[in-house]
Amino acid sequence: MFLEVLTEKQIEIVGSLAEEIWTEHYIPIIGKAQVDYMLDRFQSKESISEQIRSGFLYFLIKEDNRFIGYIGVQPKGDELFLSKIYIQYSERGKGFGKKAIQFIERLAKERGLRKIVLTVNKNNRVAIEAYEKLGFINLGSVIQDIGSGFIMDDYKMEKNLL
Repeated sequence: MFLEVLTEKQIEIVGSLAEEIWTEHYIPIIGKAQVDYMLDRFQSKESISEQIRSGFLYFLIKEDNRFIGYIGVQPKGDELFLSKIYIQYSERGKGFGKKAIQFIERLAKERGLRKIVLTVNKNNRVAIEAYEKLGFINLGSVIQDIGSGFIMDDYKMEKNLL
């Protein structure tokens, strides 16, 4: 179900999924201009390749011989930063998000990491509620300038694994 992204073809699949999922999900939340900017800056083939070279781990989520989403994580000290978890709209509500979080928890524990941290857009209510149901705690506001006049207005959340 979870396939580590190692090849150029797999990186292209992640990029294609990113464009589909981000366009559908985030334009109503942050607008088309910021989505286009973030896709180019953070989810282009070149950007994903560079992230992997710098220690990010990407995994494709596969169901019935097709890719339905992806995960991006980065070990940082004693924690695992959950940077990306995206599932196609047609596949949401079927338990794939929960399975992905369970996979991420196992990955963190195998590496001896004690918690998972993430940031989530303050207006992404469905995701925030899902994270809370899965044991994540909201630690408060984090605002990041990502360049070109755009900001990410998020909550930082974490889940202790001990």
